[in-house]
Amino acid sequence: MNIDLNKLREYVTNLNRPKILVIGDLALDEMVYGDTERISREAPVLILQHTHTNYILGGASNAAHNVSSINGGKVSVVGIIGDDYQAQDLKEAFKKANINCENLIVDKNRKTITKTRISGACSQSVTQQIVRIDRQTNAPISKETEDKIIEAVKRLIPLHDAVILSDYHIGTITDKIIKTVVETAKVLDKPVVVDAQKELNRYKGVTSMTPNLPDTQKHVGFYLNGKADYILAGNKLIEETGVPAVLITCGSDGMVVITGNGHYTHIPVFNKSKVFDVTGAGDTVTATYTLALASGADPVYAAIIGNIAAGIVIKQFGCAVTNIDEIMKAIPEKILVEE
Repeated sequence: MNIDLNKLREYVTNLNRPKILVIGDLALDEMVYGDTERISREAPVLILQHTHTNYILGGASNAAHNVSSINGGKVSVVGIIGDDYQAQDLKEAFKKANINCENLIVDKNRKTITKTRISGACSQSVTQQIVRIDRQTNAPISKETEDKIIEAVKRLIPLHDAVILSDYHIGTITDKIIKTVVETAKVLDKPVVVDAQKELNRYKGVTSMTPNLPDTQKHVGFYLNGKADYILAGNKLIEETGVPAVLITCGSDGMVVITGNGHYTHIPVFNKSKVFDVTGAGDTVTATYTLALASGADPVYAAIIGNIAAGIVIKQFGCAVTNIDEIMKAIPEKILVEE
């Protein structure tokens, strides 16, 4: 199948129009850096002389950051923060990224999800991560917090053009929240896209989902080695959830889109060179795919746009983002997909 590039460019041009609501496990990546000074006298460990700290949006926050970079800040987040200093750091990171964070739910019994990475360097080597410290509350959220999220969801979905449910399985997205999002969005005919690693059958009635290949294989219980396997897996997810389209990301093998009639489309990676870091690439795909669907693109064209965007961010270190100009410049001269 030969893709209409004029049609594709039109969809890319319109990516800045939709307003997106991101609901999920909002996280902060705290990146602490230092120069190696000496070995401690207290214990056989390195002493680092602190040089700087960077705050990066992670988890569901990274999906929102990707949206904001593409549509000029037409994005809001709903999620939970704790009553701690990391909450303020997260809010500052949201504001810096031009993301509306006025609807964060404060739960004093939970920690603001924070991943602290401590990295060291010396004159003879590159910077290397030494240790990672995670702060999060894994217990289910309280009914009071759940009710606050549901109230925010009902109020905000009418003000946005599409919804992303970004579930890192740290407790924010409950079955009741999923049901509320789906029912509210369905009445208003607004797409809901899910990015989750497991329990994919929970998301009944959503518009699409973007699992990666390993998570898809775990869910369906068999390896996907060819077209027939992908169709079987996609149909299983469609039967379980009623979702019209499934986008399976396959790393260096590209992406596969399965639609409700069992139709298979394989989208290859357009540029395999210079892959530096795949961190956050899944969030880029989900964000761009959702923007494209909300702009009127069908799932295959939306997936192609997501594929191009992911190809841009993997050439950068860490959770990177892209924009419309970069996506437009990265469109190949010819795109062929396999059906």
